[in-house]
Amino acid sequence: MKEECYVAYKSPITVTGNISQDPQLNEVAGGTPKLTFSVASNHRYMKDGEWVDNPSFFNVVVWRQTAEQAAKFLEKGLGVIVTGRLEQRSWRDNDDNPRSTVEIVADDIAINVWALDDITRRSKSGSQSSAAAKPVSSAPAEDPW
Repeated sequence: MKEECYVAYKSPITVTGNISQDPQLNEVAGGTPKLTFSVASNHRYMKDGEWVDNPSFFNVVVWRQTAEQAAKFLEKGLGVIVTGRLEQRSWRDNDDNPRSTVEIVADDIAINVWALDDITRRSKSGSQSSAAAKPVSSAPAEDPW
């Protein structure tokens, strides 16, 4: 008798870019939290002595507790690193035409600190303070020798 072997295939992906629209937190049937947003990732290259921008836009879906936590911090313009898997979703539009899209279902979302200009932190009391990110030098101010 032949044994059947099933392998779960996944299409892993990591995208680095900026959030191009404010994230939308909704609940789907059953009350499951779902966060959606778009990430613009730019491939920049030199052509004929000129820089050429070639942005790609990726729709991202985040589920459950990760969606609720991410919604507290993510906003348009923020640099992020998104890892997850590709998933195709199909539906029929109002005219009964078939439609489909490929989305990133995020497992992890990180803020790209390289792209930060400043950080606004909320204290436990709810007030906000702003701190500009400054380069840190490992060299002493004066040479002790």
